[in-house]
Amino acid sequence: MNPPRTLAKPDFEQLSEFRYQMRRFERFSERAAQDEGITPLQYLLLLHIKGYPGRDWATVGELAERLQSHHHGVVALVTRCEAAGLVRRAPSIEDRRQVRVHLEARGEEVLARLAALHRAEIKSLEGAFRVPQIDL
Repeated sequence: MNPPRTLAKPDFEQLSEFRYQMRRFERFSERAAQDEGITPLQYLLLLHIKGYPGRDWATVGELAERLQSHHHGVVALVTRCEAAGLVRRAPSIEDRRQVRVHLEARGEEVLARLAALHRAEIKSLEGAFRVPQIDL
């Protein structure tokens, strides 16, 4: 097994710039969500429901994976979003143990506004958001 290559100053600069651009985008996202009256985590939940591959709903377990969070934490998040009229739960027809989470009209509206803002911000970062190329 080869020992890992020692990183040079340009490698650290690339990593630093990548993390900086990532954090700038994250901060933009946090502010945009708060301006819409929701939390950044609520925005991510809405985004992952709408963006789930192949359908317009997701299970709590799938959302926990997408959010990299614990199941019980996502249940609490869904409960808060449901109380705010952003989402609704429905038991799975195929497996009654699973709960499907769907967007409500208000959730769709908030998500559409935020997604448009995020898309514009991503376009403005074009070229600045480079993944570091580090030789190992």
